[in-house]
Amino acid sequence: MILRQPLLQYLVGTGCWFFRSLRSLRSTGHMETSVAVLPFFAQGEIVKGFGRGSKELGFPTANFPDDVTLSIPDALVCGIYCGWANVDNGEVYKMVMSIGYNPFYKNTTKTMETHILQVFDKDLHGSLLKVCILHHLRQELNFSSLDELKNAIKNDIHEADLLLDKPESRIYQNHDYFSNRSP
Repeated sequence: MILRQPLLQYLVGTGCWFFRSLRSLRSTGHMETSVAVLPFFAQGEIVKGFGRGSKELGFPTANFPDDVTLSIPDALVCGIYCGWANVDNGEVYKMVMSIGYNPFYKNTTKTMETHILQVFDKDLHGSLLKVCILHHLRQELNFSSLDELKNAIKNDIHEADLLLDKPESRIYQNHDYFSNRSP
């Protein structure tokens, strides 16, 4: 199977750019510029976030440090994404990621918050997080209530689960990026 990817990709956390063949754009209803830079790979140490993901929302997140967030290209617009992730070079799991300012909470700092679709029985702070962002699910939105936000997150997870089960997405679960054991 031929992988079609962007001509140029930046591997956040390594300072490396690498070249691939052109990727054809698929019709998702989301024609933002972010599609042109997908798939996008990033890695960094998991840092403490605001603590709202698991406590208030019921969706724990692994958060990238500011330097990783500030390194992503402008073309990766604020919104909700999905793809694959692993922690400390372990198993590769589905993930949903919020990139942006979380308008419901009126954040002033841009964040990258990753909800891995797997339960971990340990504290992940300080661990190495690697992600491959494949799909832009929707734009960043504000919500009128906490329940409305939780329902949107549930819908994002459901849509991500369906997209990542497709063969063209599943191949990235075994991408060389995740088998590379050096950070």
